[in-house]
Amino acid sequence: MFTEPLSQKVKSRLTKASRRLGTANPVEPMGGLLSRTFIYPEGDMRYARNALMPYAPPFEPSFSEEQHNNLRFTIEPLPPEAASLDRRDEATREMRRLIRECVGREALYWFDQASEHHRGFTSNGDMNYGAFFGTSYDRNGLHSSKVYYELPQGRGSIEGLPARLQRIVMTAMSLLPGLFPLFTTIAATRELGDQRLTFAVTEPLKLAGLQPMLDQLGLGHQLGGIIQTLGLVLGGRFELPAHSALVAFGEGRDGPCFEIYVLLTAISDVPPSFLSLLTMSMAERPAGLRALERWMGAFTPDEEHWPGNFTIISLKTSRSKPPRVSLYLRPVEFDMSTVAEHAA
Repeated sequence: MFTEPLSQKVKSRLTKASRRLGTANPVEPMGGLLSRTFIYPEGDMRYARNALMPYAPPFEPSFSEEQHNNLRFTIEPLPPEAASLDRRDEATREMRRLIRECVGREALYWFDQASEHHRGFTSNGDMNYGAFFGTSYDRNGLHSSKVYYELPQGRGSIEGLPARLQRIVMTAMSLLPGLFPLFTTIAATRELGDQRLTFAVTEPLKLAGLQPMLDQLGLGHQLGGIIQTLGLVLGGRFELPAHSALVAFGEGRDGPCFEIYVLLTAISDVPPSFLSLLTMSMAERPAGLRALERWMGAFTPDEEHWPGNFTIISLKTSRSKPPRVSLYLRPVEFDMSTVAEHAA
């Protein structure tokens, strides 16, 4: 049986990945939180019950074509039995600490203002996990840090949002049926702050049905790229089943931004050649392809030939930026789905 805490293995994987990607090692600034989160040994079934990465410890590396040289990952902070309010408060403390130490006082003031509404609830009866915590590193150190605040249901999902983001969200809700608010993401980088709202799509979603909403937001010209990429990698599928997609809305420098996430585990007929089809869709962007190959190598253990299972593909776009890919990974060395099946 394994006896050392899983945090040691998580830290080892991040250290190796940072070397292969040429980024700063996140273990030094993040080591305390990782130690407080992954306290049980590898294989402990308590890890399998989490909102971020079911059937695996809540550690989610991701590749972003927009940040293709970065080391990115998200965790559900604190041990499995932690209360949702404790997770929310821990994520807030870590966010404030990293901003204060790595970004500066002005960014910290912005974050405190932006997060005040979402960290002020005192009851966790209507929350599940409280918050996730994400971070991204490049060769110069911390590139960005973010908190995903769960939205308590029944309190008004768009309260506390900036006025322009509220207008974007209300437009989307009026034109796209079946949206259920999940969380708001508040992020800080070296240059700016950003806030978004993410919804689950609870009804079947035809990709072409996004047109009226995207037109209203000034993003209609980007739909072709979204359909082309998702239609290709999903083997000609242009309609997503209910509960298999998330959509997120934000406000960037050039106006509204939009991201669609496809939950691959919720679709039964994802082509076995999914990754090959994705590389075909990125053929005209060789820098992104090379970065994806390098990222996959960074998260492939020495004794394996594959980094793990891809759980989500997303496409993010704005008025001036065509859709760009992100991939989310359940690392093979942390996957507990087989163990969970045997236990069941």
